[in-house]
Amino acid sequence: MTIVDNRPAGAGNRADEFAVARKAMVESQLRVSGVNAPIVRERMGTVPREDFVPETARGTAYMDRAIPLGDGRFLAAPLAHGRMLEEAAPTAADKVLLVDGGSGYLAELLRPIVGSLEVIDPAEAAADTAKKGDCTLLVIDGAIEHFPESLGQRLAADGRVVAGLQVRGISRLAIGRKVGGQVSLIPLTEMGIPLLAEFAAPKGWSF
Repeated sequence: MTIVDNRPAGAGNRADEFAVARKAMVESQLRVSGVNAPIVRERMGTVPREDFVPETARGTAYMDRAIPLGDGRFLAAPLAHGRMLEEAAPTAADKVLLVDGGSGYLAELLRPIVGSLEVIDPAEAAADTAKKGDCTLLVIDGAIEHFPESLGQRLAADGRVVAGLQVRGISRLAIGRKVGGQVSLIPLTEMGIPLLAEFAAPKGWSF
């Protein structure tokens, strides 16, 4: 776990402390867990996580667990975002649709390395609409129990999906593609990814 002491200090000192913590996060959380894509490590070693959490949580912005943001939202642990980005393998050719988990952090990681980025909130993403799109990559910053068909309609044929997937209370990183008009998700490694309430499974529904 990487923690920055939340003690009074000058702005310059605090910035230095956060920079040290950011480097330690990359080396002690991402690298040792197999997150080695250079662009992922570069972005996560550059973007200041402390800017995406409440003031009272800035001192623990680099800890290896999710940070509450209020209103049921969380900033996922660094490893969750690192693995999501590594599995997504975003490129400048991608038209990305991001379902934001509430922090804006993942959007900042993605924005400079993709062709275009559209950010929507979970309520909009879960709404039953007929809106269609041609996104090549869908990233959901949180865990879902149910993937709405309407969200899949916003993906182009063969579009990729990266999300958390929660089944019977256990969340895993999941990847998928849109094939034949349908999106299928494949669960990978177990990982603590915060659940997005808007994607809870309907009562009586099972994956």
